[in-house]
Amino acid sequence: QVQLVESGGGLVQAGGSLRLSCAASGRTFSSYAAGWFRQAPGKEREFVAGISWSGGSTYYADSVKGRFTISRDNAKNTVYLQMNSLKPEDTAVYYCASSWYYSGTYYSTQDFGSWGQGTQVTVSS
Repeated sequence: QVQLVESGGGLVQAGGSLRLSCAASGRTFSSYAAGWFRQAPGKEREFVAGISWSGGSTYYADSVKGRFTISRDNAKNTVYLQMNSLKPEDTAVYYCASSWYYSGTYYSTQDFGSWGQGTQVTVSS
């Protein structure tokens, strides 16, 4: 099992930027694909971005494509989510997750076995 801790959330004005970090410990986090999800009040948890174990492959939800960038530093066991041009509709609790798998593209919460506690991102208009 891997333990994940997110940080970097906060309050930002529309058009601003935030960088989320996800620090991992436990099983070999760097050997598995990872992702970011978010959940707004009253809504289901939704996929935001994913990255392969090596960082060589990344993919995004259409709603964030071109504004968000996922990356990882396996030497530090950390995954990042750089969020630019933030919009009020990006407001949510953001969760980091570690997949069951090494590579491929995964959009379902069921493809991820370990989750962080979440970090709140609030974008004001």
